Amino acid sequence: MNLALTGASVDGPLYTDIVDLAHRAPGWLDGTIAVWSAYGLAVFALLMLVGWWRARRDGATAAVTALAVPVAVVLAYAVTSVVKPLVAEDRPCRHLALRTLEACPARGDWSFPSNHAAIAFAAATALFFVSRRLGVVAALCAGAMAASRVWVGVHYPHDVAVGAALGAAVAFLAMTALKRLPADLPERLSGTRLRPLLVSDPA
Repeated sequence: MNLALTGASVDGPLYTDIVDLAHRAPGWLDGTIAVWSAYGLAVFALLMLVGWWRARRDGATAAVTALAVPVAVVLAYAVTSVVKPLVAEDRPCRHLALRTLEACPARGDWSFPSNHAAIAFAAATALFFVSRRLGVVAALCAGAMAASRVWVGVHYPHDVAVGAALGAAVAFLAMTALKRLPADLPERLSGTRLRPLLVSDPA
């Protein structure tokens, strides 16, 4: 049993306007956005890797925080994956039958909320706990990712807005909970085989 949300009744006209705008945009712009929409999540993985690599120089506590970022992202993805079948919202490209830049996902690949937006904003939020600079870069990329999913036609605007909010909220709660761990845990872990992951001088 699900909520069977009809997304078009929420912001269907706005979605249609954005897709129409994409049809009138220069080909190079559409191509760039389509590539970003499809593969841009790899940038967040790179930012997480950079954050962890740099955190190792600041000590075990910073490294543990950086290693928690992908965990927060996975939790955000899990939450949105649970919500999707409960709401069971059809993809806009399927419900409205518009020509879109990206091929419409198969029926049953639900639209609400956007996993891409959730992952992107979870990564950005969690990275703020590691480095404000990386967090800002990730936040800008997250905004671009959310917008791109509507531009290519696979999500309604509310899909990405809720996905972004869920991802950010889950990541914030997860990273805040990390602070409740024993203060000496990172140092104790650095005395184990995990030391190469936590400090830049594993010797």
